[in-house]
Amino acid sequence: MKTIKNIAVLTSGGDAPGMNAAIRAVVRAGIYNGLHVFGVRRGYDGLVQGDMFAMDAKSVANIIQRGGTVLKTARSDEFRTYEGRKQAFENIKKLDIDALVVIGGDGTFTGASKFIEEFDIPIIGIPGTIDNDLAGTDFTIGYDTAINTVVDAVDKIRDTAESHDRLFVVEVMGRDSGLIALRSGISTGAEAVLIPELQVDYDAIMKRLDKTRKNKSSRIIIVAEGDKEGGLVVAERIQENFPHYDVRLSILGHIQRGGKPTCMDRVLASRLGVASVEALIEGRRGEMAGLICGQVQFTPFSKAIKHIDKINENLTRIVEILSL
Repeated sequence: MKTIKNIAVLTSGGDAPGMNAAIRAVVRAGIYNGLHVFGVRRGYDGLVQGDMFAMDAKSVANIIQRGGTVLKTARSDEFRTYEGRKQAFENIKKLDIDALVVIGGDGTFTGASKFIEEFDIPIIGIPGTIDNDLAGTDFTIGYDTAINTVVDAVDKIRDTAESHDRLFVVEVMGRDSGLIALRSGISTGAEAVLIPELQVDYDAIMKRLDKTRKNKSSRIIIVAEGDKEGGLVVAERIQENFPHYDVRLSILGHIQRGGKPTCMDRVLASRLGVASVEALIEGRRGEMAGLICGQVQFTPFSKAIKHIDKINENLTRIVEILSL
């Protein structure tokens, strides 16, 4: 097993609050363990273009509280080709980089797996995505901040909905996962939560709205962006069934990807950043560092990238119980 002396860190795919905290942890843990650390700009595209630079402790000062990623991120079409990956490997060898830490989601880890297979370079992944849709960790970096952003926004929407006796359909992010919608729906007291993992029972939703229309002056319906019909169609359906309702649609969009990371995301990122460096030193590769039941665990990329399609049924039951 080759001794690890030089490592590089990159962020890839969609940005997530807490990525900077993870970068900081990787850089400082690397230095603490006597390694030289390089930063890669714009994800895998930076590897292909050779856009890498040496980092020290000062390079990551005053970034733990910042959203986004100081290394920038991108989706690289060139890295999807063998020629692009070969160029990336040659650029790595020019700087004598022995291993990589990649921060991102399933696309990031899919690319990492291919890179390991073809060029035998050790890589450890850190889950950075607001969607929380990776197996092998209870929470991904950015998820806690994202749901708190949704809760804050919906609380504000509830204020104006209450003032005007309105029903708001709020569409949240999450790609093809409904986990942001489900937890934020419970937290905001939503009357219904629509997620792609479950078949929507419109009859039940309409009956619930009809039953409670005299008891509530405001109503919130949370819809995951991955839902088959989406927020606009849901709003139109409700308006058709209840023409007397003042129905409004609010799509929160990329506001959920920005902002200062919460304490939970900062600590999670710090723990996984340190663990990823220590894993490379120990000889691990092709695995994602995650947190399961409070303990750092490692999951092979092939298992981590499988989308979680099983929703905690108790959470969906709570939505129904509390929407009376």
